[in-house]
Amino acid sequence: MVVALTSTKSQGHRPAKTSRIELRATEDDRDLLDRAAMALGTDRSSFLLAQGRLAAQRVLADREQFVLDADGQKEWKRINSRPARNLPGLARLLQRPSPFVTPVGDQPEA
Repeated sequence: MVVALTSTKSQGHRPAKTSRIELRATEDDRDLLDRAAMALGTDRSSFLLAQGRLAAQRVLADREQFVLDADGQKEWKRINSRPARNLPGLARLLQRPSPFVTPVGDQPEA
């Protein structure tokens, strides 16, 4: 069982590429990347984006999803099927004004 902690977007539709990413490399590194891209039948930019995306997903995987064995799945289902508890202290806290927002009347004039 894989539990995703972030939303998953459809991979079928990719938005237009409007951002530019620039990087510095040695000629040897550029040539190596070009050879690898050519071996896959793609261009350097597409190769770097695809491989960079995979690397980023691997780095973030343990922060965005986790895998449970059978016992872990049972425990997960048990915990998540419990009814919500009534927490009066939390309810009071959420009713208080935010300390991070200045009330409209207290804002300095521009």
